Amino acid sequence: MNHYPLTKIVDDMRAWRQQIHSFPETAFSEFETSKLIAKVLRKATIEVHENIATTGVVGVLKAGNSNKSIALRADLDALHIQELNTFDYCSKVPGKMHACGHDGHSAMLLGAAKYLAESQDFDGTVYFIFQPAEEQGSGCLSMLAEGLFDRFPADEIYGMHNMPSYDAGTFAIKPGVMLAAFATFECEIEGKGTHASMPETGINPIEVAVEVHQAWLKHYQSNIDTNEIKFSITKFESGAALNVIPNTALLGGSVRYYSNEEIDNFRQTMLHLVKIICDKYQSKFEFNFNTICTPLVNSDKQAMFAADVATHIVGEAKVERSIDRLLASEDFAYFLEKKPGAYILIGNSGEDHGGCMIHNPHYDFNDDILETGASFWIKLVEQYLSKNL
Repeated sequence: MNHYPLTKIVDDMRAWRQQIHSFPETAFSEFETSKLIAKVLRKATIEVHENIATTGVVGVLKAGNSNKSIALRADLDALHIQELNTFDYCSKVPGKMHACGHDGHSAMLLGAAKYLAESQDFDGTVYFIFQPAEEQGSGCLSMLAEGLFDRFPADEIYGMHNMPSYDAGTFAIKPGVMLAAFATFECEIEGKGTHASMPETGINPIEVAVEVHQAWLKHYQSNIDTNEIKFSITKFESGAALNVIPNTALLGGSVRYYSNEEIDNFRQTMLHLVKIICDKYQSKFEFNFNTICTPLVNSDKQAMFAADVATHIVGEAKVERSIDRLLASEDFAYFLEKKPGAYILIGNSGEDHGGCMIHNPHYDFNDDILETGASFWIKLVEQYLSKNL
């Protein structure tokens, strides 16, 4: 492992991380988090651009004369979860917490930015992107809509996320499709409300919705490769009184998938089945299917480069170069549709961390990996923007 003189910056990263953890902010409301990030970047004499997609921040650091450039991204937002931890820096905001480690992601990228600003051991431009609203799945698209890459035209872009199921001090990545797409759907069925004692005078939308659900599920279980598509009904809403047949029923849920072509076929079948059943009952319906995140596809060359950098930090034995695809989703996928790049996982387990997955009210980012993560970012920049090329 290549050791970096990060002792003082590690202390800073720990302080920044725990400060952000104490005051979590959710999608597009990360105002205090953004102020902290901008303050740290400015103190490090890094050019700062704020208020991108409301709360996004981009730091720009240049050294030497090269026209090459690289972008590194961290996410800012917390989740709507009530924290159940009791340590001193636990969430001070009721109903919100950093249960996904974005506090750690921001701290690691800040640490790398501070180090690189001091060392200047590279030739080119680094863009440090601090993105809002990753959990909502719209922060990346909002930044792109505001001309992110027109203003900050990076050649390549990289992202990193902690993973408690991997040992601290390890990395994992996969060329090609690494994370699944995420879509949601809702189907509102309109029947004909009536008195419960006279069901023959109405159309019960609950009965229609139940048949739709059964038809969807039967098709999914009989015709779909469940390793490629994960389909779940997560919402069923109808009725308010026990003696009233309601006028509407609402079905909703989510789908995870790896192939846009396969999900298009599945979506069309869902719509076809709804139409057949509603026609039978002479009921109306409205069906909406919304893609939140597309599949995350790592560029082959850039994935290999990221793995090589990780190997330089922790050694070959601690870098998994071809993990199985994950059903988790990330809006970083939209950045990778615009620029070559890669997304890598950093192991986050350790004492009091190994048994707790992200999005859990007892989760806490493992500060022991702050140096490892910052070192990865530093070496990535130094290798990509090497003075020796």
